[in-house]
Amino acid sequence: MSTSEDTDFDRWLAQMHGRVGDFTAMVVLVDIADTRVMPLCSTYVHVIGAEVDWAELVIMFAGSGQNWNGAAFFPTQSRNKGPLDNPTARTRLKELEAEVGRNRMILNDGHFFDSFGRHIKIEPA
Repeated sequence: MSTSEDTDFDRWLAQMHGRVGDFTAMVVLVDIADTRVMPLCSTYVHVIGAEVDWAELVIMFAGSGQNWNGAAFFPTQSRNKGPLDNPTARTRLKELEAEVGRNRMILNDGHFFDSFGRHIKIEPA
């Protein structure tokens, strides 16, 4: 990964993985327009190493068929430190979806990036 092309996301991922090791990231894709933030879809990814970069994730997110312009990542680990098992990840993702449905500001509790991989934050309207 070329440091001259690194995004905020790439730097965050390298730092996060360096600090905690492998983990599972819950991801919520959103559409941001004016004063509205609309959750579109969500998924989880197991992060094993920090070799994936923002460009690869954008390609993966294109498979969602959604016109997104924000992605919030919520890293989590199992009790044994490492990625969650799939059933636990699905359960936690459903819980996160419900939280975001109740309160969009929860996106700021994750690591929130625009479609260019730059850190962003939701401001109260």
